[in-house]
Amino acid sequence: MIWLSIGLLSLLALAPAIVTLWKRTRVIRDERSTALALHEAQLVELDRDLAIGLIAPTEHDVAILEIQRRILSADAAPSTARADSSAMLGWFGLAAVPALAIALYLTNGTPYLPAQPLGPRLVAQHMQNRKADALIAQLQQAMASLPADDPNRRQGYLLLGQLQASGDHYAQAAEAWNHALALGFDPELAARTAEAMTRAEHHVTAQALELFRKALDAAPQDAPWRPAVQGRIAQGEHDQENP
Repeated sequence: MIWLSIGLLSLLALAPAIVTLWKRTRVIRDERSTALALHEAQLVELDRDLAIGLIAPTEHDVAILEIQRRILSADAAPSTARADSSAMLGWFGLAAVPALAIALYLTNGTPYLPAQPLGPRLVAQHMQNRKADALIAQLQQAMASLPADDPNRRQGYLLLGQLQASGDHYAQAAEAWNHALALGFDPELAARTAEAMTRAEHHVTAQALELFRKALDAAPQDAPWRPAVQGRIAQGEHDQENP
């Protein structure tokens, strides 16, 4: 099926060029045919004039030779030959485009993998989102029933933030993680919370910048996320200096 699609798309993309080249070739051939037909009609007319005595035989022979010369010139004109050569080269180029496209696809493509239609993927994503929403609702309900001093509340907020972030609900994720930070500060969690705030607002806010700085001050020197936090801090400071 993928090969048929490639072929159809190639024909569709090349259709304007094919039509233009076909019209040009046809015009050249029509001009040549018209010239030959005209000269042949002149030959017939000369034979008729000779038969009724309008021209002498010597004049007839001279005119015949001239018309035959014109026929040969029209049939083998250099311009016509060049046009035919250009047309053949054009047709060859058009035919080579689909082959080159397939060859290019084979260098990096995987034609034998099954197709991945968009519809089923959207349905699967929708079902996954519904499951995530159901888990979030259950977790929120469970969190509401926990006592304020229950040590499991912090773990619940961490899990809630992860679920919200997986669904690109960054504002809700930042809110959940802020509750977890209030129950126990952790530099990596602070960095994730500030990042969620940044993604929710599409820029480094003043609150996110402050949290990034706190995370960097408390982070171990070998923390792998330090460069990313430093980059966010530089971005936030630049935004504040150039509002």
